[in-house]
Amino acid sequence: MKTTQPALLAQKLEITEHYIYLKLAERAKDPGNAGLLRQIAAQELEHARFWETKTGIRIKPDRWRIRKTTFLARLLGMTFVLKQMEKREGTGSARYESLHEMFPEARQLAMEEKAHEQEILGMLNEEKLQYVGSIVLGLNDALVELTGALAGFTLTLGDTRIISVAGLVTGISAAFSMAASDYLSSRAEGNTAAKKSALYTGISYFFTVILLILPFLLIPGKFAALGLTLLIAILIIFCFNYYLATAKDLNFKSRFLEMAGISLGVAAFSFLVGYLLNLVLPGA
Repeated sequence: MKTTQPALLAQKLEITEHYIYLKLAERAKDPGNAGLLRQIAAQELEHARFWETKTGIRIKPDRWRIRKTTFLARLLGMTFVLKQMEKREGTGSARYESLHEMFPEARQLAMEEKAHEQEILGMLNEEKLQYVGSIVLGLNDALVELTGALAGFTLTLGDTRIISVAGLVTGISAAFSMAASDYLSSRAEGNTAAKKSALYTGISYFFTVILLILPFLLIPGKFAALGLTLLIAILIIFCFNYYLATAKDLNFKSRFLEMAGISLGVAAFSFLVGYLLNLVLPGA
């Protein structure tokens, strides 16, 4: 039983990931991506059959994990989900590596599969990642400009309703302005996808604006609303940089600290400007 149990776990992992890759292949819009995913699925099935020869048992896949993973792929993109599988749940994990003591073939299988998956995942082509520069532009500008503006408005304007209206007008206008600027810049550089690039910039800016304004629409106290807005800004920065670091194999910590430092620094400076204006122009 001690020998069979780890092999059963590996077998279940392999057969589950076989069906996950098949499901993702069915949803892949790019024929190249679909073909790559089917290659991985075939290898997972081959390994599942290897473990079946060791256990003598046919195992059903983990249906919940299959549904969860395919849902996350629709929500966050296929590349992000596949990278997570490779880093956290793949057969190159510590659990899988430990099996070589009982099954000498396991280490070679793990090395082959890891190398094969990395090669294929490196070739994946997904639209979200092609336009990540435009998303960064819209997201970062909205975070920097609007957190700063809201910090200034909190001191210079009256209640949260006025602040939220001023913030919405500022944010929505800036979203259109950023999208237009991105379009003109991309066109000038000869980018044939200038319209789509501008769309990603504008949409990412707009949704960031809505999330940052939301506390001022829901909370009557303007300083409490500002505090929650800053927390939301940090959460957005955290989630986006985690997504980007996972999907593109970047350094999460340095990117998160840099982006958070810039956004919060601008907010603090704008708050100080608002305070000084209140002192210089009392009753304004």
